[in-house]
Amino acid sequence: MAGSKTVLFVEDDKPISEMYARALTRAGYKVDFAYNGDEALRILSTEQYDLILLDIMMPGKTGIEVLQSLRGPDGKGAAKTKIIILTNLAQKKASLEALKAQADGYIIKADIVPSQLVEVVGKLI
Repeated sequence: MAGSKTVLFVEDDKPISEMYARALTRAGYKVDFAYNGDEALRILSTEQYDLILLDIMMPGKTGIEVLQSLRGPDGKGAAKTKIIILTNLAQKKASLEALKAQADGYIIKADIVPSQLVEVVGKLI
């Protein structure tokens, strides 16, 4: 059971974020939302989460920019927070950028159903 574990879902497509969030909420996670990178950074300036699910392509700051802001220049910032890139970009370049920017995981949305995401989250936090 997830207990009091918290998740910030950063995704500009509300139906997608709500679909995954329903499964996470049923599993006992507390889920909050940010719908663009700038909003995510504002929230994260005052709140701490166990996990961030982060889309790459969003208006304003991209997920990679948010990730780099959180991890910092040495790649070690926000060490207690796990960050998973959750995107439909299957391009190798995007994957490499995410890993270089210190993501804890990289998931293609089209390849994972909500119940599988819950399993992945449960293993990480």
